[in-house]
Amino acid sequence: MPNRRKILLIEDDREVGALIAEELTERGFDVEVAHSGRDGLLSVMQAAPELILCDLSMPSMSGFEVLERLNGIAAHSAKIPFVFLTGMSDRDNELKARQLGADDYVTKPIDFDRLVLIINARLNAGSRGDTRVSLSQRQIEILSLVANGLTSAAIADELQLSRRTVDFHIDSARTKLNATTRSEAVIKAAASGLIKPLRPS
Repeated sequence: MPNRRKILLIEDDREVGALIAEELTERGFDVEVAHSGRDGLLSVMQAAPELILCDLSMPSMSGFEVLERLNGIAAHSAKIPFVFLTGMSDRDNELKARQLGADDYVTKPIDFDRLVLIINARLNAGSRGDTRVSLSQRQIEILSLVANGLTSAAIADELQLSRRTVDFHIDSARTKLNATTRSEAVIKAAASGLIKPLRPS
């Protein structure tokens, strides 16, 4: 049986999110649901999905803001296909979505046959602008621990290094990934498949 392709669904309405996830799971996808833009970004940081489906109208962080944050974070790494799901069918919103780089714009109620065709087309297209960054094994190890929420001091204790050495490796990785913060470095590394966050022991 082939591996199920991993999709992140960002949908603030829990009932709608559960229904979409159930439908796509039945159609052979591995669906993770985040109920806010912030949680969606954290999910990308923890383990990058192969495609993101995102509601447009959400409290605190709109779908547009989620895409803008991802654009800023992953501008120099493999681009994760991004599809808006929205009840707003007006032309201005769709134009703005496409200007921001959304791969598609699907209006609700969702035609799941059409949505699955769109998802498969985006997944099979592959990553665009794929520029590989090379990290050392130590940088990969440390960024994986950062992704799991460890501070520099905790990482230093676990790896028996000085905190200064840990920060040096983080800063070096951040520079290679063209990231402004360690969180952005983690997201970029995960999106590029360079790290897979470790499960806490």
